[in-house]
Amino acid sequence: MQQMLKQAQKMQQQIAKAQAELAEAEVTGTAGGGLVTVTVTGAGEVKSVKIDPKVVDPDDVETLEDLVVAALHNATEAARELTDQKMGPVAGGMGGLGLPGF
Repeated sequence: MQQMLKQAQKMQQQIAKAQAELAEAEVTGTAGGGLVTVTVTGAGEVKSVKIDPKVVDPDDVETLEDLVVAALHNATEAARELTDQKMGPVAGGMGGLGLPGF
């Protein structure tokens, strides 16, 4: 029993460390061949959106909106992959207990 408690504490520490690393890590998503770039943290917080002036057309706002959405999707997918990388080894040590979020 004591061994299991120590192992659980160690996993808690590993999870906290991985979460802190994710909160500080930044990933980038792009769309339109780099015309729109979105940077998010590993935790999914949007840090910045950059738009190349070439894509700004007052007569075609819909295309710009679509590019922003696509770049956001790309960035959040990269953040999800980073989360899987950081949390995967920790979650794998739980023996597939079916815990939410793992």
